[in-house]
Amino acid sequence: MKINSLLAGIALVATSYTAYGQEHNLTVQTKNIGAKIQPTMYGVFFEDINFGADGGLYAELIKNRSFEFSPDHFMGWKVFGNVTLQNDGPFEKNPHYVRLGYAGHNEMWTGIQNEGFFGIGFKKGAEYRFSVWARVPDGQAVTLMVQLIDQNTMSDAQQFVSQDLVIASKEWKKYTLVMKSDRTIAKANLRIFLSDSQHHSGTGTVDLEHVSLFPTDTWMGHENGMRKDLAQALYDMHPGVLRFPGGCIVEGSNLETRYQWKNTVGPVENRPLNKNRWESTFTDRYYPDYFQSYGLGFYEYFLLSEEIGAAPLPVLNVGMTCQYQNWENEKAHVAANAEALKPYIDDALDLIEFANGDTDTKWGKVRADMGHPAPFHLKYLAIGNEQWGQFYFDRLKFFVEAIRKAHPEIQIIGSSGPDSEGKMFDLGWENMKKQKVDLVDEHFYRPIDWFKNSMNRYDNYDRKGPKVFAGEYACHDNGNHMKWNHAGASIYEAAFMTDLERNADIVHMATYAPLFAHVEGWQWRPDMIWFDNLRCVKSVSYYVQQMYALNKGTNVVPATWDNPTPKGEDGLFASAVYDKNNGEYIVKVINTTDTIQDLDIKFDGLKKAQGNASTLTLDCSDYTLDNTLDNPSTITPQDGWTAVEGNVIKTTVRGKNFVIFKVKK
Repeated sequence: MKINSLLAGIALVATSYTAYGQEHNLTVQTKNIGAKIQPTMYGVFFEDINFGADGGLYAELIKNRSFEFSPDHFMGWKVFGNVTLQNDGPFEKNPHYVRLGYAGHNEMWTGIQNEGFFGIGFKKGAEYRFSVWARVPDGQAVTLMVQLIDQNTMSDAQQFVSQDLVIASKEWKKYTLVMKSDRTIAKANLRIFLSDSQHHSGTGTVDLEHVSLFPTDTWMGHENGMRKDLAQALYDMHPGVLRFPGGCIVEGSNLETRYQWKNTVGPVENRPLNKNRWESTFTDRYYPDYFQSYGLGFYEYFLLSEEIGAAPLPVLNVGMTCQYQNWENEKAHVAANAEALKPYIDDALDLIEFANGDTDTKWGKVRADMGHPAPFHLKYLAIGNEQWGQFYFDRLKFFVEAIRKAHPEIQIIGSSGPDSEGKMFDLGWENMKKQKVDLVDEHFYRPIDWFKNSMNRYDNYDRKGPKVFAGEYACHDNGNHMKWNHAGASIYEAAFMTDLERNADIVHMATYAPLFAHVEGWQWRPDMIWFDNLRCVKSVSYYVQQMYALNKGTNVVPATWDNPTPKGEDGLFASAVYDKNNGEYIVKVINTTDTIQDLDIKFDGLKKAQGNASTLTLDCSDYTLDNTLDNPSTITPQDGWTAVEGNVIKTTVRGKNFVIFKVKK
């Protein structure tokens, strides 16, 4: 439905493209303060893809720490000597452990060695907390030699750190020691020998379960914590919302492997392993050792949201498995009736209690016992990920009815499916309106031409229905077969985001996706933050998102071009906001052409600006480049300033540049 932009409080900004040398005029109507920009407007979307959780954000360095990988319970481990697998351990949901016994000869050794995730990264001078649950079943004390080793070393000794740990109890106990690395190394291993007090081959027997190794310097110092540099990168974005845990992870390859949040809370040693749905999705990027330990679970997601200042937005299964893998196979889904769906609906209601309930409630007490008696202030809940069609609609209605009845304060997010337009997309929106969800989750991983033709996507959306959550999007240059991170795609993301911002009355959330990718373990690209075992790098797309999030203002103000441009053309794109907290007008201008453009920005209604305008510029003119681990600052935002003559900025914007102008009253 077409509406008057002034009544809606948004600026319908046209694009323009003319020959170099002709001046472009942008008028910002400073007195026409429009729609409020939601605190959730720019956020982040997390999914355990590309080894984003285990081996990534979750700081655990040991792979298969509880010997639960299946069918190979020793995957990630080398075993030597007398090592046997047992299955009657102290943790009900993780019953397997290893028994180390005498190797049979004084010159033979028994032990285990873990390879980590593409190796184990250590930093010189940093400390690491080793822990293990252990017992000596016969009561005879043994000594474990715990070593950090470099098998590729050319020096005499493989171990560069070695410490003894005495196990003396017949009962299962947790043992801990702190180890300090004397070197920086990206691909070390952890090795444990069965020994005695004289460092001879051990003749006793010891049982080991939940072998763990964390840096002591995790995000916010949490023992079961996040990798500090990756969490810091999220904090530095100042995201308004954190969506978790996915993504297709929510659906699983089948209902048995769907994400179940109740398996991810409580003591970390007793959280059951789950198959990762991305393990075998792509035959050209196949990782048979990709599982979910659930060490990074819903409690940790809520806590991380709180600590980075983002509203938590969990996504729950709607009673359906992945439709891409199962298409319209009715047997792959729970029956569409209240009785069959009750366990799934209960999960949703119980999650609200876990997040917000008093400590005397069942699930509120679980949260409190984990260390957070105060509520997490959950406001949003998404039901279903990227599902579509009548299968989805028939199941969603039972969730909406139950949540509305029990928790009318919770905003419900539904899905418009995997398409950005077309029959199924329109059908999704039609049904979401009928069910009166609060927001609709739209996904669009699309090439540059799609973004060029979508710069006014939300101008004509119906303002009477649900709001928009642009939950997963990214741009790539399909025409040049460049489906990876590069500055050329990032500049079109920046231009498209002017449409999000101008339509802030209808668009309440937006999250680029995917978030993380290990350089040796990715399945999907482009991605916002790349990392290896020691370093991370923020892509140009990261800086686009950060520039918007740090400069989102509080209200939209109209900003109009004097020279509209046909749809699909390169040109200048803009949006403008007012920040009532500091009296600033913030104008974002993106030049997607290859040439310098002359630009006058007039602040209509403002007699005179206070001082010069500050600027922040992201130069994407090196189209195919992006930041890398070895060169992380190739393209980063640069501070500057420009003169303001009365109420006009006369300036130029270079080709493929994103510039933010900030003017005080």
